[in-house]
Amino acid sequence: VEKLVANTRAGTLNACRKANLSPGTGGQISLLTVEEGDSVKKGQLLLELWNNDLKAEAILAESQIKAAKAKASAVLLQAEIARREADRMQKLIHDNAISDQDADKAATEAKVRQGSYDAAVTEVQASQSRLGVIKAQLERTRLIAPFDGIVAKINGELNEYVTPSPPGIPTPPPIEFLDTSCFYVTAPIDEVDAPAVKIN
Repeated sequence: VEKLVANTRAGTLNACRKANLSPGTGGQISLLTVEEGDSVKKGQLLLELWNNDLKAEAILAESQIKAAKAKASAVLLQAEIARREADRMQKLIHDNAISDQDADKAATEAKVRQGSYDAAVTEVQASQSRLGVIKAQLERTRLIAPFDGIVAKINGELNEYVTPSPPGIPTPPPIEFLDTSCFYVTAPIDEVDAPAVKIN
């Protein structure tokens, strides 16, 4: 300390960046991986609500994707066989070996098989989209560290129920998080001492 400024009231040390973290949905705390004062890295899991139902739905959705892909592969083989058959019929009709009716029937069958394959591909995409929705819901039950920092305060215990703050009604966040790479002090000083304050 090079110089002192006389003051009758204490100042406050603040972090340049802080975050009051709350889950995106209400639920029961099933996992609390940190304690007050712990230093954590960006992306680290801090808290998780009970979400076994969503995890089960995600596993089911992944199984449905595998089944849909297998079905699409089988339908693709059938479509390829039907297309080759239609091509063969077209060659035979040029040689007057078959009737136009048989050739049209083979061509129509090929189109039907191709349509079935397109539908199977759409089903795979729908299953993947559903899995994406479930994963997004899972993310709402987890608190992840948004930056490197320290856990300043925890307002909750295992098995307690937490809810996000409703609009206009502030409630204590489950975790108060601080960035410890930067701090600043707020303190009242006399006006006569203000010219002596400089940025180093």
